[in-house]
This record gives sequence, structure tokens and C-alpha cells, in this order.
Amino acid sequence: MEGIVHKTISVNGLNIHIAEKGQGPFVLFLHGFPELWYSWRHQIVYLADHGYRAVAPDVRGYGDTTGEPIDDHTKFTIYHLVGDLIGLLDAITNEGEKVFVVGHDWGAYLAYNLCVFRPERVKALVTLSVPFIPWNPMGDMIGMLRAAYGEDYYMFRFQEPGNIEAELAQMDAKTIVKKFLTFRESGPIYFPKGKGFKHSPNGAVVTLPPWLTEEDVEYFASKLEKAGITGGVNYYRVIRLNWELSASWSGAKVTVPTKFITGDEDLVYHIPGMKEYIHNGEFQKDVPLLEEIVVMEGATHFINQEKPDEINKHLIEFLRKY
Repeated sequence: MEGIVHKTISVNGLNIHIAEKGQGPFVLFLHGFPELWYSWRHQIVYLADHGYRAVAPDVRGYGDTTGEPIDDHTKFTIYHLVGDLIGLLDAITNEGEKVFVVGHDWGAYLAYNLCVFRPERVKALVTLSVPFIPWNPMGDMIGMLRAAYGEDYYMFRFQEPGNIEAELAQMDAKTIVKKFLTFRESGPIYFPKGKGFKHSPNGAVVTLPPWLTEEDVEYFASKLEKAGITGGVNYYRVIRLNWELSASWSGAKVTVPTKFITGDEDLVYHIPGMKEYIHNGEFQKDVPLLEEIVVMEGATHFINQEKPDEINKHLIEFLRKY
């Protein structure tokens, strides 16, 4: 996209690819699964045009970022991931500079934990789709979601190394991208073993929504072909290890000014108990400086791509306060 500069920053044992544009206060954009810096294309241009320095990396395991041991999911813990972000900020910001952070999906999880571990580095936070997930003494998320949704649930199917990769290898990269990004159901994603995506069976024609072009799909697919999907899936494979390693952070709060945005049809919003956590005060307890919760009507999971104009306005309105 015009004016976006691409660089490679060598930190924390990785060669981290970043896309950036603009000058001014620094905004760090963190993408989720199965995405790239490119997911923030609309926000990068908009914020750069409004006086901000917008920077979006391909996070560990994705896109043009290299150097990570893809076949070892234990190298994808939250401590590795936040370490990558701190290394990146050390390399490309001024000493003592606080930054704005915007995260979606797994990027939101990274962003919250960056704020928990190193709040002095963050000026304010905007998260999309995923609220803060506090440490739960009852167990990790995989076990709980398996109990709720069964063994065909996508997070559970992602656990065994090589299993989901073998199934997805039967599809071309464009088909994989289309089936993930066009998912619009408020319920969970299922992968019945050997049958592919339940919501879009093998051979089904995928119609692209207006916000996703064939050119967009080609870009995502070209990077998926290059990097593979294991890096992204490793974030799910390390969930239990993250839980085991994070007990010392039980009760930790996110103590930076925060805005949360989701869609009323987002599958995360419809996980059992999620709406109650978000709206009945528990989210506010864990994120004391949570200023606003926005639930956008008719929006699904990939909200920053689906509703770019609305998200851009929400971002600029919030960031300008600081």
C-alpha cells in the first residue's frame, strides 16, 4: 500500500518484519490468527494521515518474520512473545518513550500481557474482540472449552503437532484464508477430523464479503505459503504451558487506560460466560482503567478489516485523549 515502509528488525533472536507509516506518537498494532501486519492496512494509513507513527509487525511465527523455532511450540510462550515486543520497542523507539498499543484476537492477548508485565512502556491500550483473560486457578482455557464444545472444537484440534497441518495441507492457501476470514457465525469453529471446516465443507464455494478482495486474499495466502500455519497454531498449543508458567501473575491487573471493541456477532463474544464477564463488572475489576466497552452491531470477528472506518474513528477518538 502506498507510503507504507517495510523493515526487518533483528531482536530477541528473530528477524521481525514490520510495516510502518507516519511520524508522531507511536502506535503499535498487533494482529491475531491467522493474520499479518496487513490486517491493519486501513488503520496504518488512517492514523499516519492523522499525525501518528503506525507500526505493525508480523508477530512470531507469521509472515515475513523469521528465526523462530517453528517446530517447538514451547518457544511461543507469552514470555517469548512479550519479549519480542519489548525488544522491538527498544530498537525503534526513543528511550523512555511510551507507546499506544492496539491488539486484535491473539494480538489483544499479547497487548494485555505487555501492559501487565511492562506497564511503564504503554500510554494507552485499545483491544478488539478478546477481553482480558485473567489467570484461572481452575485450569487452562483448552480444557474448559473442550468441555463446552467437544473434541471437534478448533482449539482442541490444534493441540496435536502435525495433525491440523496435515488436514489443511489438502487445501490450497487461498482456500484456507477464505474459509477463516469469511467465518461469520457467532458459534464456534469446528474441524471434524478428516472433514475440514464444518461451516464450509471441502469443495464448497466461498463468496468473499465486500471488505475482503481477491487481492487481499492473495497477499495473505502468499505469506501463508511461505511461513506455513504451524507458527500461528503454536499459540494454541502453548496455552496450557502459559497457564502453568503464569500462576505468579494470578490477580494481576491491566493498569493503563483501555478501550475495548467487539462485534455482537463475534464468536469470542458468544463463548459461554464471556458476555457476563465483559458487562457485569469483572472485566472492569481486572482492567481498572477500562474507559469504554463498544459492541458494534452486525460485526463479526475480523472487525478491523470488516468495519475499518468505524474502527478508525474509535481509535482516533480514544488516542487523542492522551
